[in-house]
Amino acid sequence: MATRASEQLRVLTGHQAVAEAMRQIEPDVVAAYPITPQSEIMHYFAEFVANGKVRTELITVESEHSAMSACVGASVAGARTMTATASQGLALMIEIVYIASAMRCPIVMAIANRALSGPINIHCDHSDAMLGRDAGVAQLFAEDAQEAYDFMIMAQRIAEHPSVLLPVWVNLDGFTLTHTADVVELLEDELVKEFVGEYKPRYPLLDVDHPTTQGPFALPEYYFELKRQQVDAMESVPQVLLEVQAEFARLSGREYQGFFEPYYLDDAEYVIVVMGSTAGTTKEAVDTLRARGEKVGLLKLWLFRPFPREEIAAALEGKRAVAVLDRALSLGNYGPLYLEVSSALYEAQRRPRLYNYTYGLGGRDTTAKQLEAVFMQIQEKTFGKEMHYIDLRE
Repeated sequence: MATRASEQLRVLTGHQAVAEAMRQIEPDVVAAYPITPQSEIMHYFAEFVANGKVRTELITVESEHSAMSACVGASVAGARTMTATASQGLALMIEIVYIASAMRCPIVMAIANRALSGPINIHCDHSDAMLGRDAGVAQLFAEDAQEAYDFMIMAQRIAEHPSVLLPVWVNLDGFTLTHTADVVELLEDELVKEFVGEYKPRYPLLDVDHPTTQGPFALPEYYFELKRQQVDAMESVPQVLLEVQAEFARLSGREYQGFFEPYYLDDAEYVIVVMGSTAGTTKEAVDTLRARGEKVGLLKLWLFRPFPREEIAAALEGKRAVAVLDRALSLGNYGPLYLEVSSALYEAQRRPRLYNYTYGLGGRDTTAKQLEAVFMQIQEKTFGKEMHYIDLRE
């Protein structure tokens, strides 16, 4: 494999960046149903199919439930399979997502993150992604269109690794990333195809010489052990991700080292933990406060599932205070990301003070000034431990 690829600079929306990655991967089957803000991913990909730029079988169905069912059928038959969805579409899919994981289907899915109804809202938050916390899927979060493009390519390798064989979600913030344009460096088509390689399914249903049972009824004597195999598969994801990142860096020159991006984190005393596009706004706040001599930093999480507990704990131990920002509610408890970070730090000898903020629900904008205020608030030792809300009218 080439050690460094030539690149093409293009101005693309997040939609287009994801569709270009799909075109270059050229899956055997894509099944999808339109939903805002995901629809244009499939619009662009459908153009590639119609214009003969890919040989993919594009299946348009009557619902997201049917789309995911078609993906499972194609995957167990031995086809490289992809889809995309958002919000209520993912909610309708989720029954079959659990089945896809249990049947070890390496389906790559782009999730254009959007609030869940009700009330009806078409804008971004992460409540749809949180539906899949326990579904047995790996989840990556992109800050920008470049990361969305790169993660789609890496996700294919991760999902199809023999130790994994699970669905992988690439999350990109609806509208904030999907509908805004940015400069994206595309790899050459042939190098992407070489990187992902030819898919060799492990147990294809259509291999009549080696018959397998797919979708069995599991009685109590067997169900527990089958679920334990999914645990092993999820636990394989971090090491596979590191290997794929290293190979992708040699190919592209873009470094993704580990499960999160540290930004002025090493000497920071006060830290924000966040996922998705708000990381870019947080970097602006960090730059402003660093110029004033404040020791602040950012931990931008790429890998949410499986959650990298030990690495997160090591990165945050010894900090004075940490604000964990959730773009989703876990009604009746603290935010889902906060609970993960808090659990990871449970046994830390030098546990920082932890604060939970909810922000940006239903697409509400979060500014650098508001994030600067968060950094200043968590410096006060008397600041309360209750849930805090950014820019909420109460």
